[in-house]
Amino acid sequence: MRYPIELLQTTDIATAMQENYLPQDIEPTVQAQWADNNAFAANDNSDKPKYYCLSMFPYPSGKLHMGHVRNYTIGDVLARFKKMQGFNVLQPMGWDAFGLPAENAAMKNNVPPAAWTYSNIAYMKKQLQSLGLAIDWQREVTTCKPDYYRWEQWLFTRLFQKGIIYKKSGIVNWDPVDNTVLANEQVIDGKGWRSGAVVEKREIPMYYFKITAYADQLLTDLDQLDGWPEQVKTMQRNWIGKSFGADIIFDYDQDSIGQAGQLKVYSTRPDTLMGATYVAVAAEHPLATLAAEKNPALQDFIAECKAGSVAEADMATMEKKGVATGFYVTHPLTGDKLPVWIANYVLWGYGEGAVMAVPAHDERDFEFAHKYQLTIKQVYQSTTGAEFNVDTWQDWYANKDDSIRSINNGKYDGLSFTAAFDAIVADLEATQHGTRKTQFRLRDWGISRQRYWGCPIPIIHCPSCGDVPVPDHQLPVVLPEDVVPDGGASPLKRLPEFYQTTCPSCGGAATRETDTMDTFVESSWYYARYASPQCETGMVDPQAANTWLPVDQYIGGIEHAILHLLYARFFHKLMRDEGLVQGDEPFKRLLTQGMVLADTYYREMPDGKKDWFNPADVALEKDDKGRAINAILTTDNQPVLIGGMEKMSKSKNNGVDPQALIDQYGADTARLFMMFASPPDQSLEWSDAGVEGAHRFLKRLWRSVYLHQQKGFIPALDVANLDNNSRDLRRKTHETIGKTTDDIARRFTFNTAIAAIMELLNSVQKLDAKEGQALAVEREALEAAILILSPIVPHIAEKLWQSLGHSDIVNAAWPMVDQNALTRSSIELMIQVNGKLRGKIEVAVDADNATVEQLALAKPEIQRFLETPPKKVIVVKGKLVNIVV
Repeated sequence: MRYPIELLQTTDIATAMQENYLPQDIEPTVQAQWADNNAFAANDNSDKPKYYCLSMFPYPSGKLHMGHVRNYTIGDVLARFKKMQGFNVLQPMGWDAFGLPAENAAMKNNVPPAAWTYSNIAYMKKQLQSLGLAIDWQREVTTCKPDYYRWEQWLFTRLFQKGIIYKKSGIVNWDPVDNTVLANEQVIDGKGWRSGAVVEKREIPMYYFKITAYADQLLTDLDQLDGWPEQVKTMQRNWIGKSFGADIIFDYDQDSIGQAGQLKVYSTRPDTLMGATYVAVAAEHPLATLAAEKNPALQDFIAECKAGSVAEADMATMEKKGVATGFYVTHPLTGDKLPVWIANYVLWGYGEGAVMAVPAHDERDFEFAHKYQLTIKQVYQSTTGAEFNVDTWQDWYANKDDSIRSINNGKYDGLSFTAAFDAIVADLEATQHGTRKTQFRLRDWGISRQRYWGCPIPIIHCPSCGDVPVPDHQLPVVLPEDVVPDGGASPLKRLPEFYQTTCPSCGGAATRETDTMDTFVESSWYYARYASPQCETGMVDPQAANTWLPVDQYIGGIEHAILHLLYARFFHKLMRDEGLVQGDEPFKRLLTQGMVLADTYYREMPDGKKDWFNPADVALEKDDKGRAINAILTTDNQPVLIGGMEKMSKSKNNGVDPQALIDQYGADTARLFMMFASPPDQSLEWSDAGVEGAHRFLKRLWRSVYLHQQKGFIPALDVANLDNNSRDLRRKTHETIGKTTDDIARRFTFNTAIAAIMELLNSVQKLDAKEGQALAVEREALEAAILILSPIVPHIAEKLWQSLGHSDIVNAAWPMVDQNALTRSSIELMIQVNGKLRGKIEVAVDADNATVEQLALAKPEIQRFLETPPKKVIVVKGKLVNIVV
C-alpha cells in the first residue's frame, strides 16, 4: 500500500515552482499557512491514539542558543513523525520564567524583572516560531503569571495542612553571590550550580517538601521506566541512596562530658563496630557546641567548618581536619572509652551528624586516623591471602562479600559480613543500644528562597495562630511586578503593601511570608498544566490529564537527571495522591540529547586568565589534510591559540547565533545539520562546512523536483510494466521507507535516515528518467523522499509536496512499504579470484550453483586470471563466487 499519485500536467505546476531554492521566501510563507490553519492544535476529543511529545521548556534568557535549537528540533521531528503515523499529537511550549538571572538583569538595566522577562519571551517566541516548530501555541504557559502559580500555591496549602510541607530551622546551603539557599542537588562540587560561588553553611528557618516520605517509591518506580537511559536511572538511584544499617547508641562518659546522655550514629557497617576507635561529630552537633563553650580553639574550628563546603561529594576529596573535644563516649559492646572529635568530613544534615570511626575499614576514617595518629584496629581479614597493612589503604578493607572473615572480634571471630552484621545488631538490640534501620541518602527538599522574583509562599504569620496557609479564595498571592531589586534583601521585605495583612483565622494583624519558592517547583509540574492550561478550577482538568498524561516522550539535557527529573517525579506522585492525575510516573520515555560543541580560541592574559574569541572572528591556516595548524584573529591579524572543541558557552565565547544561521541559510538548513551531524544522544561538533553541506543538499533536493517537473506528463504507476532500472529504483525507494521508519521510530538515529534519503536521491539521478514509467517511478521516489524528510525540514517539504499537486504535508500520511516492490528477480554477486575482488555478475535469484559457476567463469574480466583450469569454485549463495586457481 502507498500514497496516491495524481496525474498531473507538469507544465501547469512548473510555472508555480521557482527554479531556485530560496528559504527566505519559502519559510515565512509556509509558517503563515500553518498559523492560519491552526495546523498543530492538539485535539482533546480525538479518537486517534495520543502522543504527547515534550521538550524541556526554556528559561527566557533573551535569545535562543544552539542547545535550544537541537533540543526542540529533536522533539519536533518526533512530533511530526507521529502525526504522520496517525497519532493525535500534543507538542506544547512555555517559559520557565522565574529566577535569579532576571533579578540580576533588572539591577543591571534598572528595569523590573517582569519587564525584562516578558520582553525576552516575546523575542524568543519569534525565534522558536522561525524554526517552524509544530507547537500548539494555544497551550503556552508562563510560570511567572498568576494564572499558573496560583495552583502551585493552592497545592502548597494542601500539602502544608497534611504535613508534607513543613517549616524548621536547619543548616542550609547558602550561595553568597546569589544570596539565596540552594538545595543539596543544586550544589555541584561544593559550588552554587548557577553562580559557581563556594557554598557556605547557614542556619535559617525554611519550608521543606518531605520528599523523603516518597523515597522508596521514587526508587522502586524507576523499574517502571523502561524507556529511560540506564545512566539517568543509575544517577537517581545513587542520589536516593537506599542503605541498610543500624542506629548505634554510645552512652556519654559522664566523667569527661559532665552530664548523662547518649550519642546516636547511623552506620551501614555495624559489623565493624568492634573496630571503632573514636567517634566524630559535625561542627553543628550539640556535643561540639558543648565542648566549645569554654574553648576558643574549638570555636574557631567550628566556624571554619561552617564556612566550608556542604556538598557530600566534596567530603571524599577534601583535606580531613579535626579537633579533639576532650569528651569520651562508651563503646556499647566493649565498654571502652572512645574519644569524641569534631571533624570537617561529618555533615550535620546526614544521619545524626555523627559517625563511628573504624579506620581499618573506612577510607576517610583511615586517612583521618593517620593524620592524627589515632588507633587503627583490624577486624576483618582477607580469605584470598591479601595482607592487612596499617600504613596503606587497600580496597579490600571495605569489602562486604565472601572474601573476608571477622578477626579480633571475640565472640564474633570467623563470621562473614552478613553473619557479623546480624549477630552484632542482635546484641545491640538486646541491650537497647541499637536497632536495625533502612536509611536514604536523599534529604527533604528545602524550597524557601530569600529573593524576590519567584512564586510567593502562601503562608501568613500570625502572632496568635502561628503559620496559617492562605485560604483558597484569597489565592493567588500575587507578586508585585513593578519592583526593581537593588541587590540587598528581598524587596518584598520592604513593601508593607505586600507583607502587611490580616490573619484568616483570627482576623488580627499578621504578615505574609516574604520568601519565595525554589524555581524548580514551577518546572516540576508544568508538563501536567499543558494538558489544560486555561483550566480555572484546578491545577489540571482531570479529564484532560487522563487524556494526555503521562508524557510519551520527554527530551532534555543529561544535566537535569537529578535536579529536575527527580523533583518532577516527586510532584507527579504528590498530584496523584491529591487525585489530580493518574499513574505513578510523569514521563514514559526520556531522551537526553548531547551537547553542542564548537572550536575555541584564546590568548593568555598577563594575569594568567584567558581571553576567548568567537570562532567567527578567527581565520584558520590548514594543512593539506584540512587540519588547522594556525589561527589568526581577523581584527588585528595576530595569532590566537586553538583551544579545541568545547561545549558552546558564553564563558568560552564559542557560541553560534541561531538567528544569524537562520537568516543566512534558513531554518531547514539549521534543522537538517543538527539532525545529520550526530545521533541525538551524542555530542554534536559544530562545523561551518557541515552547515554549508546541509544547505547544498536542500538545493539539490529542490533542483531534483524542479527538473522532474520539467519532464512533461507523468503517467500513473503501473508496476507490471517496469524495466529493470525502474524496478531497481522502486525497490530502493521502498527499502528506504522501511529503513527510515525504523531509524526514526525505534532507533532515533535521524542522521542515518537522512543518509538513506541522500542515497535515494543518488539513485534517482542515476536512473535519469526521460519518459513513461520511469517518470512515474521517479515521482514515487521523490515523493517518498519529501515525506520522509518533512519532519526534519518541514518548510521545503511543504512547498515541494504542494508543487507535486498534493494538499498540506502536515496532514499527509507516512509512506508505507510495498512488500512486492522489495522482491528481486536477479541479484548481483561479487566474483573473487584467490580472495581478491575481480568482477561482478548478475544472476537470477533462483539460479543454481552450477549456473552461477558457469556464468562467473565466462566473464571476460575473470578469464584473464584463468591460465589453467581453477582448482575449486566456491559459490556462497546470494553473496559471492570465489575462484581458487
